[in-house]
Amino acid sequence: MCKQSNGFWCNDMHDPLASCRALFLPIAMAVMMLSQPAIADNESDDRADKFSLSGDMRLRYEMIDEDGEVDRNRARYRARLGFVATINDEITMTFRLATGGGNPVSTNQTAGDGFSTKDIGIDMAYIEWSATDNVHILAGKMKNPLFRPGKNALIWDSDLTPEGVALKYQSGNYFGTLIGLFVEERANSDDSMLLGVQGGLSFALGSGRLIAGASYYDYSNTAGNEPFYNGKSKGNTLDADGNLLFDYSALELFVQYETQIGPWPLMVFGDWVQNTEIGVEDTAYAVGFRAGSAKAPGTAQFSWTYQDIEADAVIATFNDSDFGGGGTDAAGHVFKGKYALRENILVGFAYMLNDVDRSAGNEHDYSRIQIDLEFKF
Repeated sequence: MCKQSNGFWCNDMHDPLASCRALFLPIAMAVMMLSQPAIADNESDDRADKFSLSGDMRLRYEMIDEDGEVDRNRARYRARLGFVATINDEITMTFRLATGGGNPVSTNQTAGDGFSTKDIGIDMAYIEWSATDNVHILAGKMKNPLFRPGKNALIWDSDLTPEGVALKYQSGNYFGTLIGLFVEERANSDDSMLLGVQGGLSFALGSGRLIAGASYYDYSNTAGNEPFYNGKSKGNTLDADGNLLFDYSALELFVQYETQIGPWPLMVFGDWVQNTEIGVEDTAYAVGFRAGSAKAPGTAQFSWTYQDIEADAVIATFNDSDFGGGGTDAAGHVFKGKYALRENILVGFAYMLNDVDRSAGNEHDYSRIQIDLEFKF
């Protein structure tokens, strides 16, 4: 028996294998079709192993009270969604989207504006190459590769994701980072770059661990150009044309100590920085502590920081976006707390009590309260 192309069955006695082929061909095709999904599933599993998805959502109520200004009460939110893809054993790619309107130090979005559609932008897009066990190279719009003592924002806001290349080194007690970052590309004048180096030691001390080190950051082509991002000084000194008056090269010294007191983790830190290009309004420092760790349900943490940031100690565009309204020329306290309600759900608060606009001869009080509800996955 055989089956013709027109679909009718016929006898083929001249080819004794024809009936076998006619019988086994559909079976073979069925086996191939049934086996194909299994292969696809295996490929899918392999790809899933190389792909990690994560994200978070934060809802915030915020109140700002500044002398001489109208009090502000606003609802804000932040949403981030990203993934890490494993290219091979040495290289990963990280990509993340976030809410916000392009501000380099804030991905918060304020509710309102007539229910308008809000912006989403590229928050991170970089490659990380593990060149050796001790050397990692990052390139693109990356997570901040620099160590921040106490995770404070004296120089770098926690939301900042710089763009360029970084080389990180870690071996035993020693760590170091080299950076070459693209700060501002200009069509009609020289570009601004940021070159920097950071190094330090991490070693056991008593019942805890001490981390100490130094950094040096050098910006090119700042004096005579507009402040970065939106042209606002945010505390830095400007000339008569609204351009930055000074150059910025910052020397940083830092220390952090971590230990355990009963069930409570404890961390204390100090951070000091000076702009070596000038001799006035050139210094900033921060000291503080954090007790506890809000990770497992029912756990909590509390922190206090005091910082003093003179007007031209650092580039105001990139440091704390909340303290003193954001930028430099401010001093005061920051109190924060978090409590883990359930797994991956936290409630938090922050209270900032600051003095602002001191070098401008208009020193006045500034306070800000934030209440957060965070969801992570």
